[in-house]
Amino acid sequence: MAKAVGVIYHPMIGAARDLSERLVECLAGLDAKAWVCSSWDEEGMAVHRQGTDMAISVGGDGTILRVARTVAAWDIPIVGVNMGHLGFMTEFSAAEVMAKLPAVLAGDCWVDRRAMLQVDLCCQSGDAGAKETTCHGLNDALVGRGPVPRIVNVATTVNGAPLSNYRADAVLVSTATGSTGYSLAAGGPILHPQSEEIVLKPVSAHLSLPYALVLPSTAEVRMVVHTHYEAVLSVDGQVNIPVRDGDAVSARRSPHSIRFLRTSPPELFYSALEKRLKVRE
Repeated sequence: MAKAVGVIYHPMIGAARDLSERLVECLAGLDAKAWVCSSWDEEGMAVHRQGTDMAISVGGDGTILRVARTVAAWDIPIVGVNMGHLGFMTEFSAAEVMAKLPAVLAGDCWVDRRAMLQVDLCCQSGDAGAKETTCHGLNDALVGRGPVPRIVNVATTVNGAPLSNYRADAVLVSTATGSTGYSLAAGGPILHPQSEEIVLKPVSAHLSLPYALVLPSTAEVRMVVHTHYEAVLSVDGQVNIPVRDGDAVSARRSPHSIRFLRTSPPELFYSALEKRLKVRE
């Protein structure tokens, strides 16, 4: 049974804050020690994460992405409570979480493990020489144009073999979890969420290879940016780093993964997919 639980909420959703307070009271009644924190307070989450048995994310998919990047290295399982719109990664609605939380704490659930990306940026520009930055993401990594609406050239290799010099708004590398996000909007395929494969998809390619590729989990995608303007590396749409001419970004499967705790049957993914992606009139 989980003894230490972190309740992490979206700070801009008043109902999420209120629900978090009620969850802390509920957890106390179930003999679990709880701490509460805003999902925008990464330092606060980092302080508490050691010794935490489970994290409850109260918000939407964006909140889960923030929580995932923080707890990934600690292999802390996540329970998602949907206070947003689509809620692809969340497990419970706000109305049902109180009733179903005792079963999760007792271990009456299954583990939905998701692959992540490791993204390494090597900046060649600047007086100090090359600088390295590494981050991990659950959804995707995008290398694309910055504030100036001009296409960028992205020389792309897979495991060292040349693939294409994309001329596009962006080149997107996605996990199976991220395949229902920006990658799907750009025309990419949907992968089963527990797949370990990687999707590579150019966005608005101009006179270059426009198709999506599904790569094995062992693939390393290297993207070298050529542009006269500032470009950007965006991880999960939340970590955004300026990229300049000659900078290189590598994306591959992360050594970390995320565990979601589920009480609904695994087969629910298919019906939920149809429901959430249905065009609404």
